[in-house]
Amino acid sequence: MTITVLIADDQTIVRAGLRVLVDRDPELTVVGEAATGDEAVVLARESRPDVILMDIRMPGLDGIRATGILLDDPATAGCRIIMLTTFDSDEHVFDALRAGASGFLLKDTNPAELRRAIHVVADGEALLAPSVTRRLIGAYARQTVVPSTIGVKLAGLTDRETEVLGLVARGMSNGDIATRLSISPMTAKTHVRRLMAKLDAHDRAQLVVAAYEAGITKPGG
Repeated sequence: MTITVLIADDQTIVRAGLRVLVDRDPELTVVGEAATGDEAVVLARESRPDVILMDIRMPGLDGIRATGILLDDPATAGCRIIMLTTFDSDEHVFDALRAGASGFLLKDTNPAELRRAIHVVADGEALLAPSVTRRLIGAYARQTVVPSTIGVKLAGLTDRETEVLGLVARGMSNGDIATRLSISPMTAKTHVRRLMAKLDAHDRAQLVVAAYEAGITKPGG
């Protein structure tokens, strides 16, 4: 199955480079390029891509605000968005997570890792977890006020679902979870899907944040 990708970056040369890298994977296809956040919103609504590579800093509507708009729109809420930046900044990652981004990568990420990231996010199989992202998610959780609704939602989880949530928060894939709990990968995937539904999580990244906020997993743990 082909994964469709939209590229949003204000630099023409960067967009061209990303297109070349993406097109080298026969399972990926670029369906559009945007130079601004406003263009990204328009093109995403037209093409409904599986994954958007979204630059954080763009003129006018920036990538983070564009992400929030797209994920709040029922027509594009199913898009998975990877934030791209040249800046290793806590603030950028915090804002990207709040907006609902599925991943965060620096622009100097190697080509193979970028393509893998697109596949991972499109499938929802695992959180993108470069060391910078995992460190910053932990920092984000320490600075975030725990929503009162988290406790209520956690009360509706089974013991096994709570256990799986903790493993997801440690960056484990469905395969890793299946091995740890001696269950099938399909069963692990089912548990994760149910967690997303019960916790109103857009993807695994938000499950990780929920686990930190609820104290199931401690930052750095």
